[in-house]
Amino acid sequence: MKPTEEPLAEALEQRVERLLADAAHAGHPLRQALGDLYDEFRDALTQIERVTRISDRYQSISQQEKLTLAERYRKQIRQLERLSRISDRYQAMMRDLNEALKEASTKDALTGIGNRRLLMESLKAETARADRLERPFTLVMVDVDRFKAVNDQYGHDAGDKVLIEVARVIESGIREYDVCGRWGGEEFLVIMPEIDAVEAAAVIERIRAAINALKVLYGERQIGITASFGIAEHARGESISDFLNRADMALYAAKRAGRNRLDIAAA
Repeated sequence: MKPTEEPLAEALEQRVERLLADAAHAGHPLRQALGDLYDEFRDALTQIERVTRISDRYQSISQQEKLTLAERYRKQIRQLERLSRISDRYQAMMRDLNEALKEASTKDALTGIGNRRLLMESLKAETARADRLERPFTLVMVDVDRFKAVNDQYGHDAGDKVLIEVARVIESGIREYDVCGRWGGEEFLVIMPEIDAVEAAAVIERIRAAINALKVLYGERQIGITASFGIAEHARGESISDFLNRADMALYAAKRAGRNRLDIAAA
């Protein structure tokens, strides 16, 4: 119903009610029909109003459910974002942990340079590369001279400090792409790709001289040390075991010749 029609409908309804209430029309033949029609109209109006209220309630509930679903959706999104952040932090933590574990598994705990595992991995890789590309590759075995005497005279803490200083000198004296590590006890290994034995000997001689000049401070004492070096150039097709044995034999020769020196293994 249009807004302008509402006053007319109300006026008509009031007029009908007055006619039905007027006793003067009690005997009119159309009064009963008008009364019945008016009652039907009121019943229909009541039904319409009831349907309207139900419809309004349904729309209200529907709106509320939509709002609730939207809120639930936003809540789930926030939870997913939180889980994503937790997952990112967890993955970063796992990466850091894996890196730490990897480093711990390939670093010598005392000196901080590579350990035997890292040396063997590098040795295998470089040996295969040298054979494949037919490139020079040299291995150096290092041993601290009379290390047992250092331990006996000054104690194992002093011996540890000697090893730490020797490792520092070796690492600082090799080339950027060389690999050095602690082979075991007072022995070290240097892996030198892309260089022959003679060229490697020039690098190692500088390291030998630096160790010879080294004075390790322990308390108020200065501990002088030397080291011997065995150098071997890889022969194509040579096994890693034979390669290591030749470097070790060259080291033994340097020891027998008086220590604090280097020796190059025969090809």
